[in-house]
Amino acid sequence: MDHSAQHTDTTHDAVDHEGHGAHAGASWAMAAKATLHCLTGCAIGEILGMVIGTALMWGNAPTMILAIVLAFLFGYSLTLFAVLRAGLDIRSAIKVALAADTVSIAVMELVDNAVVAITPGAMDAQLSDGLFWSALLGGFAVAFLITTPVNKWMIGRGKGHAVAHGHH
Repeated sequence: MDHSAQHTDTTHDAVDHEGHGAHAGASWAMAAKATLHCLTGCAIGEILGMVIGTALMWGNAPTMILAIVLAFLFGYSLTLFAVLRAGLDIRSAIKVALAADTVSIAVMELVDNAVVAITPGAMDAQLSDGLFWSALLGGFAVAFLITTPVNKWMIGRGKGHAVAHGHH
């Protein structure tokens, strides 16, 4: 995604690109954008993990572990590829991806998996069951609502997605 056209966007201006941190008032739009970025990677990885584990008839624990591992992998990968395209070397890009996404992905995965776990019957649902998909997608929605304020707080302190945003 080319962010060069966004320099006049007020959400982009919440980050001070001279390395002095972020403005105290990170916008909700910037936080939502960061959360959507995180949600995209998490959703790809988690859905893939759930589909693989369910299709292979794995138990709940190994399926959830695979889904969480893949969510982190895909979540980090989206940021990693973006900052590599911006010119960072691989070592620096990995550091940026870890700093930018770890807390956001962790909160998202904790909330999403908790929603699935507490939804009656969801853990035993099959890929063909509406309950499987509604619990998973409902979990993503709840995770988005809870992770967005976390990202807003972190961006306002120059952390989380603010770390990667300066490299786009």
